[in-house]
Amino acid sequence: MAILVWIEQNDGQVVSNCWELLAKAKELGGELGADAAALLIGSDTGEAAQQAFAYGADRVLVADAPTLEHFRLQPFAAVAEQAVERTAAFAFLTNASIRGGVLAATVACRRRAGIAANATDLKVKEGRLVAARAIYSGNIHAEIQFESSLAVASVRPRSFPLPAPGDATGTVENLNVEPKEDDIRQKISQFRAADAGEVSLTDAHIIVSGGRGVAEDPPKGFELVGELAGTLGAALGASRAAVDAGYIPYKHQVGQTGKTVRPDLYIACGISGAIQHLAGMGNSKIIVAINKDPDAPIFQRAKYGIVDDLFKTVPALTAEFSKRLK
Repeated sequence: MAILVWIEQNDGQVVSNCWELLAKAKELGGELGADAAALLIGSDTGEAAQQAFAYGADRVLVADAPTLEHFRLQPFAAVAEQAVERTAAFAFLTNASIRGGVLAATVACRRRAGIAANATDLKVKEGRLVAARAIYSGNIHAEIQFESSLAVASVRPRSFPLPAPGDATGTVENLNVEPKEDDIRQKISQFRAADAGEVSLTDAHIIVSGGRGVAEDPPKGFELVGELAGTLGAALGASRAAVDAGYIPYKHQVGQTGKTVRPDLYIACGISGAIQHLAGMGNSKIIVAINKDPDAPIFQRAKYGIVDDLFKTVPALTAEFSKRLK
């Protein structure tokens, strides 16, 4: 019996949120008397497989083949089902990314299993796995109990602390699958990695975001926000209002219709704090708000607030951080 965790990879590198999920599976498995099993699907997965043991996996299952180098739903779902059967898994967990979400949903449909999408917590209650998730823009927290023999959940990034790796090693279990290219309906004609040096929003420990407050001079405003992000080694985010206005591409959007993030530090520059934005970043450990409007809702959630013009405050912060971080 096991809790099976899919270890997602981007361009051959493990998405760090999966280690958080694996550590949680180890904790839950201890309460339920189950193994924490890691599933790696890809090409040249040897290093990641040993990392999985270091992050708490009792078992590591690997499907390694050239045709599995990039994510394609059809073969990945087939491998995941095989791994569920191999481990007698009563739970299958994924990162709540686009790929993790669709993989979890597909496995749940094929196995006629209950699913909790975008879960924010997992726990044991009366000897059973229970998932928690926010609904109605974070105003209500719901607990989801599973009636099916298999529980499936996609879990939001940064829901659990990132564990420190240990020294554990183990023997990898090969699933010995090698899908033929002709049998896979999806075809990849081109693959482009993310821009070099760009910090991923979902992985970032620090995020600096800009909002409607840059409207006075959008190019300059986001240039200033970007400079502060670069100084702090942070990811660059934005509110939906800024994205809809064409100030910055959608990939930077944080919120209910963008990315959900949980950084250690979130600096909101010129963001009013609409409920849709708070739904995506409200669980940040520390929120710093910069806004000219002292009545902006963001100040109700911020630990630190600066009532001032971001065009003055952000450059001053960048200059000070540059001196202190040298």
